[in-house]
Amino acid sequence: MNKIRIHLIAFVFCGLMTAAATAQASKTAGAGAGKVDPGHPRVNQINRREQNQQNRIANGIKNDSLNSREATRLERGETRLKSNEKRDMAADNGHLTKQDQSQLNREANRMSDRIYDDKHNGK
Repeated sequence: MNKIRIHLIAFVFCGLMTAAATAQASKTAGAGAGKVDPGHPRVNQINRREQNQQNRIANGIKNDSLNSREATRLERGETRLKSNEKRDMAADNGHLTKQDQSQLNREANRMSDRIYDDKHNGK
């Protein structure tokens, strides 16, 4: 009877530990393969940049500093940036690695320069 009781206690203890580990992992781990984890700081940083650039393009259209051809070209670049982000996140369990973030930031910097050039110089 003591052996059964010890095994039962060990079984319950292991179950509780597994449940606690799962709950902790759900707060800190990625959202899963191909899923978005909006709480991840690198994802948030990239998404803020993308939103800012979308706003800059929209403002350029509104105030006529961008024509439709320029806006279309810039939107294609933004779409490409978002696709690259999704691809990188899918490859890394819903997260962006530091290397992914650096690459996406370089791409966003180039897009930002294009937006500036198109708004101020016209093409």
